[in-house]
Amino acid sequence: MASAPALATPPSLVDRHGRAIRYLRISVTDRCDLRCRYCMAEHMQFLPRDAVLRLEELAQIAERFVARGVTKIRLTGGEPLVRRNMMTLVEQLGRQIGQGLAELTLTTNATRLADHAEGLFAAGVRRVNVSLDSRDPAMFRHITRHGDVAQVLAGIEAARIAGLRVKINMVALRGLNEDEIPSMLAWVVANGMDLSLIETMPMGRIDEDRADRFLPLTEVMARLKPRFALAPDSHDSGGPARYWRIDESGSRLGLISPLTNNFCATCNRVRLSTDGRLHMCLGHEDSVDLKKAIREGGIHAVDEAIDRALAAKPERHDFRIEAGAAPAVARHMSVTGG
Repeated sequence: MASAPALATPPSLVDRHGRAIRYLRISVTDRCDLRCRYCMAEHMQFLPRDAVLRLEELAQIAERFVARGVTKIRLTGGEPLVRRNMMTLVEQLGRQIGQGLAELTLTTNATRLADHAEGLFAAGVRRVNVSLDSRDPAMFRHITRHGDVAQVLAGIEAARIAGLRVKINMVALRGLNEDEIPSMLAWVVANGMDLSLIETMPMGRIDEDRADRFLPLTEVMARLKPRFALAPDSHDSGGPARYWRIDESGSRLGLISPLTNNFCATCNRVRLSTDGRLHMCLGHEDSVDLKKAIREGGIHAVDEAIDRALAAKPERHDFRIEAGAAPAVARHMSVTGG
């Protein structure tokens, strides 16, 4: 893939609220081989392939963000590893590490991680986030509608053998996996990994009412504290999680709580969706079209579009979960990326 042409560096990425943008999340595809109930409808309509940014366009846009001050890129989906030739993008972005980019990471459901773990490490990836809401085979199959948890666990083990640090992302779901959270935390600690708990977010229409499954992390923590030695931790991974140290293990528990503990004041990120739209906030519909910019005006037009986005980035999201309420935004998480 061709690299973006050399350009004079425009001003750094600072939004209208004075927040420096150092983190870019890229959804490389809206497609996924699972159908998690809180994320997708069972019968999804995915974007046509000609509506998706080409891999070389993703690389050019990402490199421009790095030139303007982004130091961390996370590749997401959908499931990023289902995209054909995905590793060519990983390899190209990996060459930016040490050239302005400090870290390249990946969020995956791990169904295909066993095939790619060694290649990810060779390309410069050192950490992956794995979405895993249950280790119980029947519950995992229910939440994902057809997934095989053994395949995911094999991917996690392959990642650890390859030298990748693994963090488990677990969406807390009332009446489904809430009783598994303590055992998940114990398993993570025993295997030298980290765990992030996430409140379900009202994005895109699904087949259930999210209010029925919403589990506040304040409630979860009240259950965990009597069972685990948890101490506040100042660790900053670049994202929205607030961390706790677990015993003397070296493992961390992260809390991502968009509803019960708003984290927008320190927001340092923007998201590029698979259709080329730059979303300034996960909880707002506003976006600018970088696909049109790069195809019609090249990298100079991309810079101008990025500047427009920064000038419009809102101060905070407005997520609410209420019974029967419409989702906060119409797009599904798989379009924007986690």
